[in-house]
Amino acid sequence: MSEKPELFTIGELAQRTGLAVRTIRFWSDSEVVTPSARSAGGYRLYDAEAVARLDLVRTLRELGLDLASVRQVLSRQVTVQDVAEEHLRALDGELRTLQTRRAVLRWIARRGTTTEEMRTMHEVAKMSADERQRVIDDFVGTTFEGIDDDAPGAHIAQGMRSMPPTLPDDPTTEQVEAWVELAELVADEDFRRRCREMAVTGARGIDQPGGYTPDKTMEHGAEALREGVAPESARGKEILDRIVDPDLSAQRRRELADTVETFTDRRVERYWQLLGVLNGWPAFEPHVPRFEWLIAALRAHA
Repeated sequence: MSEKPELFTIGELAQRTGLAVRTIRFWSDSEVVTPSARSAGGYRLYDAEAVARLDLVRTLRELGLDLASVRQVLSRQVTVQDVAEEHLRALDGELRTLQTRRAVLRWIARRGTTTEEMRTMHEVAKMSADERQRVIDDFVGTTFEGIDDDAPGAHIAQGMRSMPPTLPDDPTTEQVEAWVELAELVADEDFRRRCREMAVTGARGIDQPGGYTPDKTMEHGAEALREGVAPESARGKEILDRIVDPDLSAQRRRELADTVETFTDRRVERYWQLLGVLNGWPAFEPHVPRFEWLIAALRAHA
């Protein structure tokens, strides 16, 4: 004759599992763990298997599974692996949302902003990949409108459109912040005007008198900055003479300074830096200070 299985009251289950009585009662009412029998007084009784089920339920709940998913696992409608994969995807989405919020809050805390700007930046950070691309396409379309595809410098438009199709599945805080800053930048009307000015001027062709090339500025301007050479100094004149013909007239120097200044803007360079962060491109040292030095030297020695 077989022994009768040992049965436990809710209170005894609580002692064995360390769970609160109210928690076990709630899970029992939710049919996650069902009683095996009733006592003469109508109290719920549970067998030893309930102890193992309660332990599993506690683990699944601590991992964030809702009771409906727990019931599916316990009834073998789905496997633990299936549920884990589903909840992992949901958790990844929550993490991306939290990273976005963190980036916006860091941006606000660092900069200080109005309530309206805060709302706008939050909405910007939440944009989908398609929405982000539309923002950039609108900016590039406005900047290069009416400029032929084969015009000098028109290839820059394609580069400026090079948003990644999506932020990475696990974007860094730096990448989220880069997108927030980039969206703010392209919404700035003065920035749009400057980019349009560059595009139109570049499409007409650029006069480079006196043997001037940007490569010379990159090389010798960097040298001037490293040595702390003042543009107006005699040493500054020596370095300038390596960039442009020493015999270039004062008028032509001023014109060249104006032309270079048209294409020299720290915000535009920042645009490329931000795109680099989003696309995972190698970081580069800012070039604009070299051209700013050249502009000052051209005007000082005109």
